[in-house]
Amino acid sequence: MSLLVVGLSHRSAPVSVLERASLSADAKVKLLHDTLAAEPATEATVLATCNRIELYADVDKFHAGVAELSTLLAQHSGVGLEELTPYLYVHYEDRAVHHLFSVACGLDSMVVGEGQILGQIKDALALGQELHTAGRLINDLFQQALRVGKRAHSETGIDRAGQSLVTFGLEQLAVDVPVGEWAAGKRALVIGAGSMSSLAAATLARVGVAEIVVANRTADRAERLAEILVASGTGVAAVAVPMARVADELTRVDVVVSCTGATGLVLTADDVLAAVSWGAAPDPAPQTPPATAGRGPLAGLESADVVARLAAAAEGGRRLADAGAARTISAPVEGDGCPVGPDGRSALTGVDANSLELHGTWADQGEAAAQRQPRRSTRTQPHATAVRLALLDLAMPRDIDAAVHRIPGVRLVDIESLAEASADAPMAADVDAVRGIVAQEVAAFGAAQRAAHITPTVVALRAMAAEVVAMEVARLDGRLPDLDERQRAEVTQTVRRVVDKLLHAPTVRVKQLASEPGGAGYAEALRELFDLDPQTVASVSRADAADPMNDDDPGRAS
Repeated sequence: MSLLVVGLSHRSAPVSVLERASLSADAKVKLLHDTLAAEPATEATVLATCNRIELYADVDKFHAGVAELSTLLAQHSGVGLEELTPYLYVHYEDRAVHHLFSVACGLDSMVVGEGQILGQIKDALALGQELHTAGRLINDLFQQALRVGKRAHSETGIDRAGQSLVTFGLEQLAVDVPVGEWAAGKRALVIGAGSMSSLAAATLARVGVAEIVVANRTADRAERLAEILVASGTGVAAVAVPMARVADELTRVDVVVSCTGATGLVLTADDVLAAVSWGAAPDPAPQTPPATAGRGPLAGLESADVVARLAAAAEGGRRLADAGAARTISAPVEGDGCPVGPDGRSALTGVDANSLELHGTWADQGEAAAQRQPRRSTRTQPHATAVRLALLDLAMPRDIDAAVHRIPGVRLVDIESLAEASADAPMAADVDAVRGIVAQEVAAFGAAQRAAHITPTVVALRAMAAEVVAMEVARLDGRLPDLDERQRAEVTQTVRRVVDKLLHAPTVRVKQLASEPGGAGYAEALRELFDLDPQTVASVSRADAADPMNDDDPGRAS
């Protein structure tokens, strides 16, 4: 076994790099084809989720494999190799197995213990099987990873240590209120109809939202998801709408969950600002700041009514925006150079656009400084601005413009803020038990793979012995032509028993020795001692791999 994994995840790279390095469906296909075309790799598959991109391959040369896989990841992700390299990690052989089994159990997830990763591992295996890039090692590894993950969830309480990103994200939106109480009676918009969006819709229905609107580029999938929700027995009303209706629906919903495969933004800051501004009463004494076009997607913030709403937000605890797990800007401290003073509405009334923009920069600096202090809860305080629209962005790259966290009345929770919030999540005691399971399973998998590695050599040895028996029996027939069939059969069986008994103990023992660490050399020793033809051993390996009885049962991955 020469398993190699090269990848990056939320543990090794900032979200901004993960976002840029995300792989589309086409990119994953091309990556696998190019990996097999590369000299060091004989089989491969890719595990790409919202917070990790990992390329698994069976390679015959470690250093060449690392260089080739790293180059291919950079090439197909669109991030330059020099920029990507500092964030890459490499695991080899048993360490690579340990890593995947830990991932399957949820130990390496952003939310420890979440079970959603099992479906993503199953998808990675299915992709390798579909493209015929997954061979014996990848199939065995990923099938076993699925079983290890299921064992961890069934034998321990790891589920209590974590949950899906959807549930965790909803908790961040609900802040200090129970999710069921927070969601009751709300109207939700789910953008996308893939596995994550479907999970989000099902979770929203389960926690008690009154109605769910599903928007997707493919209308049939949106309609199918809506039908499933209606038939789920939760009592939720569900309807599908085209993507063109998203802007209209934003004005009518309380919660938005978005997870699509789009490469660009699905919701811009202007979209969200227009939605929360729709139907708002005009400011009785509007101010007219200087017009400054071309300042990006938040140009609308320079209008007088928005300035007034910013003032109201500042008055309620001096916050520019209430933006979720990592987006809340703390009250400013006097004397820090902010161009807008700390006196609430009086400070913001009549402020020009340039000063408002400088205030945003100053607030961001204050937030960055706060993050350098000892970690404190980032949840909204009771006096924060009331949330008009709650947004949960689970896409990578992001679907929702991060700038919306500056809009009063909008709360945004995204992958980045979830990563920060999950760092404070308590670890369950069951995590240690899961680590023990992983260690056991890694040892068992390694032993099985090493034993399997010597099997073709043992089979070739027994085939050679059988051939020797057949040749000697034929010679005996020539020397003793008067033997009847019963006598000939008895002689033949006796010779075979002698050979089997001579080979039994050595072949059983060599399998045991080969299953131990460092036992790979026993196969080569057998080939040398018995002068076995390497081509014969290779042909046995190919026949074993092609045997339909050895094919992986797809149902085992379910």
